[in-house]
Amino acid sequence: MKRKETLVNIQLNAENNKIELSDFVIDEMGNEHISTSIDTPMRKDAFEKTDAQKIEAIEKHFTSIMEILGLDLSDDSLRGTPKRVAKMYVQEFFGGLNPANKPNATLFDNKFGYHEMVVEKNISFYSTCEHHFVPFAGKAHIAYINNGQVIGLSKLNRIVKYFSKRPQVQERLTIQIGKELQRVLNTDDVAVILDAKHLCVASRGIEDDTSSTVTAFYGGAFNDEEKKNEYLKYIDFNTLH
Repeated sequence: MKRKETLVNIQLNAENNKIELSDFVIDEMGNEHISTSIDTPMRKDAFEKTDAQKIEAIEKHFTSIMEILGLDLSDDSLRGTPKRVAKMYVQEFFGGLNPANKPNATLFDNKFGYHEMVVEKNISFYSTCEHHFVPFAGKAHIAYINNGQVIGLSKLNRIVKYFSKRPQVQERLTIQIGKELQRVLNTDDVAVILDAKHLCVASRGIEDDTSSTVTAFYGGAFNDEEKKNEYLKYIDFNTLH
């Protein structure tokens, strides 16, 4: 089913003005990795609870999930799992949902007069598919041409990590990283490529563990074919594939 065909099957409930999705459409949207927004969908009250309160609530809910599955939580191996999962979700996997965790990107004057592209390749990232809540992971390749100021290289890694640590769709993740770099660096001349393996493809559904997904963001000078090809040469993209 194509994206347009899927969205046509989404029905609006006139009584409560809410979107209703059939099980078939829900599965199709997940399998096709359809995203509805460039921004991560968040409720207005997302940060009214403290992290400790969120951990406590998730622990209770995950306990219920495990019990529904028939697991014996009195077993030593399983007893601490709900708390571990809750802490992992709030403090690690989804820490990028909280703006307080956004990295401070310090810039430095380009006193040495370097005006060619800077490329940081093979940045490892781990994210979570928002459709099935299983991981996808891979490498990010970033390039930018400075506009009079440069950024510490580790900050590129931190920006990738920040936007990765939330429920994501790879296309959205690519755009969020690219837009944030343009904002921080005050230049349109930014390129981002993500190459990732998705466990929602490898471990369920089609169960293909050999394919990977590649997404790209090109801004400013990187829309020029010559500059784009220079960037692709630096990251050895053809060799990677």
